[in-house]
Amino acid sequence: MSSEILTMTGVEVGTLMARGHLSPVEVTQLTLEHAHDLNPALNAYISFCDDQALAEAAQAEEELKAGRSRGPLYGVPVALKDSVFVKDEVTTLGSKIHGEFRPPHDAAVVEKLRAAGAVIVGKLNMHEYAWGLTNDNPWFGVTRNPWNPEKLAGGSSGGSGVAPAANMNFLTIGADAAGSIRVPSSVCGGVGLKATYGRVSTFGDFPLAWTIGHVGPMVKDVTDAAATLQAIAGFDHRDPASVNVAVPDFSALLDRDVDGLVIGIEEDYFFRDVDSRIEEVVRGVIDQLVERGAVLRPVSIPVLAHAQWACYMTILAEASAVHHENLVARPDDIGQDVRAQLRIGELISAVEYLQAQQVRRQLKEEFTHALAEVDVILTPTMPVMTPDVGTELVELNGETLPLRSQFTRFCVPTNLTGHPSMTVPAGLVDGLPVGVQIIGSVFDEATVLRAGRGVEKLGTMSGQHPQVS
Repeated sequence: MSSEILTMTGVEVGTLMARGHLSPVEVTQLTLEHAHDLNPALNAYISFCDDQALAEAAQAEEELKAGRSRGPLYGVPVALKDSVFVKDEVTTLGSKIHGEFRPPHDAAVVEKLRAAGAVIVGKLNMHEYAWGLTNDNPWFGVTRNPWNPEKLAGGSSGGSGVAPAANMNFLTIGADAAGSIRVPSSVCGGVGLKATYGRVSTFGDFPLAWTIGHVGPMVKDVTDAAATLQAIAGFDHRDPASVNVAVPDFSALLDRDVDGLVIGIEEDYFFRDVDSRIEEVVRGVIDQLVERGAVLRPVSIPVLAHAQWACYMTILAEASAVHHENLVARPDDIGQDVRAQLRIGELISAVEYLQAQQVRRQLKEEFTHALAEVDVILTPTMPVMTPDVGTELVELNGETLPLRSQFTRFCVPTNLTGHPSMTVPAGLVDGLPVGVQIIGSVFDEATVLRAGRGVEKLGTMSGQHPQVS
């Protein structure tokens, strides 16, 4: 079987499997071999489950031969961020303390992926307890960017961003409380979708922060994002935040053109203090969408100025509550950077936390008002380029700034509000991917996906491939 198969999308492979042109067992074996070969260089996986994956693939192959299919993901290899529970399989959360933790049940997304027939091949590296952006993990090592292994892969779902980009898997699942789906997908040249808060159950994903965490697809293209969301979306009574709304056909509008699509542009926050090279790429994408019939409309969201502070206060307080007992009893078994953030979180007052929630409420109202006038809002996914491994600093138009304050600046607003947002590759700067972020109205992922597919059709990444894949 040709290794070129690994460069295909999940839906493409699943379609060929359903038609009998590809063997799920052979594709799974090829995926595992490639992932094992590249993992020493990129460190995307924490663990593999070869035997179980091949058994699942064999079952899929038998059923497909018998004419029974469960949809476009049947037999397709997938991998999971290691915060996502798999029953009786070690799920480390990227930590030492949970290094031998075996969950008593599957996460909701795992249940749904199994129901769709996807084949789980392993667990992916992450920043310890999802509380960081570099994916430089003290216990499992740093995850490296396949476009340039000297660069960071982003976090906290770094392995989930690297695996599809380097063809170490077709589909992955990440989790996002402050951009942790969109940041790694952006810097690794993939598509990452944070759906509306409550659309995808977070039951069985160990939380960074309870009220802003999301689980979602990190994949090769928008078609795969739609298919994966279709598989994992839906109401779950075990998740207190889950919302009982209909799940539409997310793929139905994908190939509808962008003619007449109304795109909102928020200049004061999303285009201020941006790397000039990133701005040039993103504005170039917007110009091309307009040439194809999209309509631009300015929007104003003044409280965005306070969004980063509000998100940081929320995560600090909630994450420190999650980890309080271990911080007291086993502080030396928590990595230095995460331990420092948890200790800061212990100092957040109830006044500060509640003030942050007031900002959050106002931000949601302003986003809802702005999105009533447009179909989507387009922004750069990140204001800065990814730096080298081992640094906590980034360059912004000649100024050196803390990485933490910059990497998630454009992502955190929709973690607070719950609006769906997705990153799609927009082009390259100095050989590294740049993403455009698409924000939509609550539970209108279909329009976000349509707009993302429109960006994808521009072909700005055509013929471009990572160094290591």
